[in-house]
Amino acid sequence: MIVSNNEIFAVLRQYNPWWAGNRFPDLPAWRRAAFRELATWADAPPGGRALMLTGARQVGKTTLFLQTIHELLDKGVPSSNILYATFDHPLLKLAGLDALIRSWRDYEPGREGPEYLFLDEIQVAKDWQVWIKHQVDFQKRRRIAVTGSAMPLVEKGQESGVGRWQTIRLATLSFFEYIQLKKLSVPSLPHVASLNELFSWDPDRFAQTSEDARPLMAMFHEYLLRGGFPQSALVESITLAQQLLREDIVDKVLKRDMTSLFGVRRVLEMEQAFLYLCLHDGELLDMAQLSANLGLSRPTVGSFIALLESTHLIHRLLPFGYGKQILRARPKVYLADAAIAPSVLLRGKALLEDKVAVSRAVETAFFKHVFTRYYSRSIGFSYWRGKQDREVDIIADIDGRLIPFEVKYRGAEHTGPRELKGMLDFCREHNVDRGYVITREFDDFRVEPAETGKTKVRLLKIPAPLACYWLGQSELDSVFGESNGV
Repeated sequence: MIVSNNEIFAVLRQYNPWWAGNRFPDLPAWRRAAFRELATWADAPPGGRALMLTGARQVGKTTLFLQTIHELLDKGVPSSNILYATFDHPLLKLAGLDALIRSWRDYEPGREGPEYLFLDEIQVAKDWQVWIKHQVDFQKRRRIAVTGSAMPLVEKGQESGVGRWQTIRLATLSFFEYIQLKKLSVPSLPHVASLNELFSWDPDRFAQTSEDARPLMAMFHEYLLRGGFPQSALVESITLAQQLLREDIVDKVLKRDMTSLFGVRRVLEMEQAFLYLCLHDGELLDMAQLSANLGLSRPTVGSFIALLESTHLIHRLLPFGYGKQILRARPKVYLADAAIAPSVLLRGKALLEDKVAVSRAVETAFFKHVFTRYYSRSIGFSYWRGKQDREVDIIADIDGRLIPFEVKYRGAEHTGPRELKGMLDFCREHNVDRGYVITREFDDFRVEPAETGKTKVRLLKIPAPLACYWLGQSELDSVFGESNGV
């Protein structure tokens, strides 16, 4: 045995203070929406499956595990029946899964009832996929939850793990969650379970809500700077918050994870590719230009982009259409969080002085909110480009119903038909009668009719802070409407 039983248990005892009747101090009482999914799984795993919680580093996966453990203890689950371990610890990584379980049971004999295993960063454990398969198949009393910071966890283990786990994808904090975490005082606003509800509002209600919601603007701008990573969100200094976020991404993900998990040798070129994406957040990806700038082949750069998506740092949006329309077109790339670009580029508060950069950050933040809420429903997301390079930023395809979103986070001027030609063209071509325009000015909050030939279109103009706030707030409701979307 490379690591002795005593050495393993000494580590486990630090991670499992409840064995001695203690708890982790300073664990946040406030819980994210994903907590409900974990708690539901812990009560009754569907089909006896294991659970896989995926997401970027520092996004809050471990905190969710510990909160779930405290909930189980409060419900009377015997403390010796709960194990938490992280394979970020070198001794546990060296010891392996079987030795870890053996040490747990040698020193903490099990009691009646289910056993709960919460295993962090499982991807570094040897043969973890086969191990989970055997546990699920033959250890029926064990309920196993694991985390990982890379999507290839699922892809690599798909053959051996098919039908043996469910996946929860944890994104960075929504704007609403950010407000709750920081305990900010917000105005009293109506609860909106569906953006579709807003089409029935009268002008007076739009005007009153616009006035009440104005304090959200400053909070929203700070959210764009700090981002949705809990650790950086709570740091007092914005400069320090961005520095911590940059270190987590550049040092831990690009330099450590890419080499240890995926065998990337050209780390400098990988970092340069990511910096390029930070400079062009929300834009179409020009692979030829990026390859030429890096002096690398397109397949190599393509593999970099795929790995960045695998580690939850970016999203790729394909164009709306079918067949050759998609294969030949360029993807649109969004960073996983609006604060990543200003943090990696060390921009500080200067972001707010750059209208173009702020607009990109808002578009990224809004896409993150929409995508995070509905990825589990297999909703298709794309962008649209028509004649004369007219575009629509985001198209959601919900059961065949198309819902266009255009982000126009401009200055003090209102957004009129001239700025929405792409939206109106899309609605006319695809017979869409409703669209959403994400704006900056609270005075723009209204529903406006628009003529597009035979199709009568109604456009909901909604300020970005309100849109993101309500998307984050309505965790149990479908913001697109409970039946068929917006």
